[in-house]
Amino acid sequence: MRLTHRYLPGACVITIDGEVDITTSRELENYILLVRRSLDDHLVIDTGRLAFLDSSGLAVLLAAVLAQARGVAVHLAGLQPRVARILEITGALAAVRTYDHLEQALAAIERMTVAGFTEPGLGPA
Repeated sequence: MRLTHRYLPGACVITIDGEVDITTSRELENYILLVRRSLDDHLVIDTGRLAFLDSSGLAVLLAAVLAQARGVAVHLAGLQPRVARILEITGALAAVRTYDHLEQALAAIERMTVAGFTEPGLGPA
């Protein structure tokens, strides 16, 4: 697994390349904790290169959702069908915003910020 990140106004974007399973989920968890500047920033996870996600990786993503400040969200971009299926059957899709492409997630965050939405479930996704 390879992890990279970048900061944008109001957001931290983390890209996951590879697989997140029991042997790598702790690394992802530590990385998220290390690179997040603030719980007040949206967290965007670019999953376009995420080939596999097991239950331990899912737990890490859900922990990130629970840690978010009120008014911001965790956004998943580029979900691959296999990963999307895991999120769907576990009900985790209800806890995150999903987008086909990273650019769509970033545009949605910008719209939320400009429009002043204070809850992740309100406004355009």
